[in-house]
Amino acid sequence: MPAMNMIQALNSALDVMLARDPNVLIFGEDVGYFGGVFRVTDGLQKKHGLTRCFDTPIGEAGIVGAAIGMGAYGLRPVVEIQFADYIYPAYDQLVSEAARLRYRSAGDFTVPMTVRTPYGGGIFGGQTHSQSPEALFTHVAGLKTVVPSTPYDAKGLLIAAIEDDDPVIFLEPKRIYNGPFNGHHDQPVQPWNKHPASDVPEGHYTVPLGKANVVREGSAITILSYGTMVHVALASAEEAGIDAEVIDLRTLLPLDLETVVASVEKTGRCVILQEATLTSGFGAELAALVQEHCFYHLEAPIERVAGWDTPYPHAFEWDYFPGPRRVIEAMRRAMEA
Repeated sequence: MPAMNMIQALNSALDVMLARDPNVLIFGEDVGYFGGVFRVTDGLQKKHGLTRCFDTPIGEAGIVGAAIGMGAYGLRPVVEIQFADYIYPAYDQLVSEAARLRYRSAGDFTVPMTVRTPYGGGIFGGQTHSQSPEALFTHVAGLKTVVPSTPYDAKGLLIAAIEDDDPVIFLEPKRIYNGPFNGHHDQPVQPWNKHPASDVPEGHYTVPLGKANVVREGSAITILSYGTMVHVALASAEEAGIDAEVIDLRTLLPLDLETVVASVEKTGRCVILQEATLTSGFGAELAALVQEHCFYHLEAPIERVAGWDTPYPHAFEWDYFPGPRRVIEAMRRAMEA
């Protein structure tokens, strides 16, 4: 199997689905001729043609609105929003139309569309190119929300999202497009080809939506995370010398609650790690679910590590970013409680 970074894996997933299903098409700002800001769609227009991969005007509401109509009439559009920070103009279309159409039509219509968008910080994008809006979509019945953390998962999850008959928000952690990131910005960058999850099959395969992955087994404490934060969690567990079990949620909605509960019941302690701002983030929902389902197994209060409740700062990016130091402090508080 070839070693791929996340950009290459996502490109491979799109290439496979364009070749496999004539109803799949890709569009968005600069995704055609230029291959997207991060080159995820590079070469697809040249290979599959102008009607299968094409550019649109700068208008997120129009991009998503057109995709909803296409999906309702049998196509499987995959649209790219250039940065997750730009998805808000399309929020009404996603919430009021895409998420509701199956229910409103009593099942006569579905919207098999996938909305891809790079999200998160760590690249000095500042307040308008670094946001993590995942919680806004998990609050909406009818949408599915997916966040990969490795090239292998990225390809398998994206194919599963495209084949799903409901709208999927596919959030791509741009800090790990080219390599895993452990949260230490002052250390050399590691490429994906040194990571086992960079071995990506060239053909069709899926990673099922709604199934978490236990990426590190342990018995002392559970760390729940997704996206870039999975790698921060792994680094934190190693540096702290704590026998932590690290769970990569992969899909926020549907959530693999069974895996989460089994882990916390085993360890009795839980740290929840997200890059998004703390208040009303997805970590709050996770904390509520752990408290509800694991109350009699908990040996310490649930800890949450997250971004601060501020716009994402440019100059102080690494003070905002939830790195290993903050995760280790939370783990030790939980262990000493």
